[in-house]
Amino acid sequence: MSMASTPAAAAGFHPGELAVQREAGVERQAARLSRMAEPAGISAGMAGFLAERTFLVVTGRDAGGRLWTSPVVGPPGFLETRSATTLAVHGAIPEGDPLHGLPAGQKLGMTSIEFATRRRVRINGTLTAAAQDHLIVEVEQAYGNCPQYIQQRVLAEETASTAPVENRTEFSRTDTEMIAAADTFFLGTINPEHGADASHRGGAPGFVRVEGNTLWWPDYPGNNLFNSLGNLAVDPEAALLFPDFASGRILQVSGTAAIEWGEAGRAGDDGYTGRIVRFAVERVVSGRPMARQLAHTPYPRNPALIK
Repeated sequence: MSMASTPAAAAGFHPGELAVQREAGVERQAARLSRMAEPAGISAGMAGFLAERTFLVVTGRDAGGRLWTSPVVGPPGFLETRSATTLAVHGAIPEGDPLHGLPAGQKLGMTSIEFATRRRVRINGTLTAAAQDHLIVEVEQAYGNCPQYIQQRVLAEETASTAPVENRTEFSRTDTEMIAAADTFFLGTINPEHGADASHRGGAPGFVRVEGNTLWWPDYPGNNLFNSLGNLAVDPEAALLFPDFASGRILQVSGTAAIEWGEAGRAGDDGYTGRIVRFAVERVVSGRPMARQLAHTPYPRNPALIK
């Protein structure tokens, strides 16, 4: 089917998203949600949600142009909606994080999530100002996401104790063990013309597989918009954030990713979509502290792992 005849072609989807929707055979389903892809500001309901949050994930480029995904934490109120198109983040990305000193003038992708109620809001825009203790983002797109695959958690307000941050080009044994036990990570992607995106991924522990200095995961059924995979279809740059909620530390990975299509239900295709995403590691940063969890309840419909 040509892009001109695609039902969603007139909507806000970019060519990468349309290409993945077409390959997956879900163009018409995606078209029904096409208004989510159109430019939209922060609604009053979203502003109230953000005002109570203590956790934000940011995807952007460091001073050298490499893509990373980082957490920003703060007390309720640290996310201030100044208008439908302006968000102030009153929090710092600390030293040791690859996005410390985040350069202004770039596109950012953000997700704010409340694990306890499995609610999340995604926000994309341009970083117009950056200081040591705050960021100002001009919002271009904001919308809620469904609660699928979010593991319920209650996080402590304090962060873990200080520890050395390590920079590597390969996974350590500790990194591999952390990924193998993870039931949650965040995926950062970017489109040269449409900006960055930060999305949540969840599943049963072990849903992310590690093979040497690469890793891969199944793409589960979702809203069929394919914001992240659509970006990867046109730009392979990607960044991963793995929080270890038990220890309160994080693992950040930067590299490239590609979509692999195959037979639905094959080994590792836990979601029976025929899609997996394979990630090649280029840089690894580990050890930065974040909040620990006080309670944890797995998402009740995590797909079973296919060996």
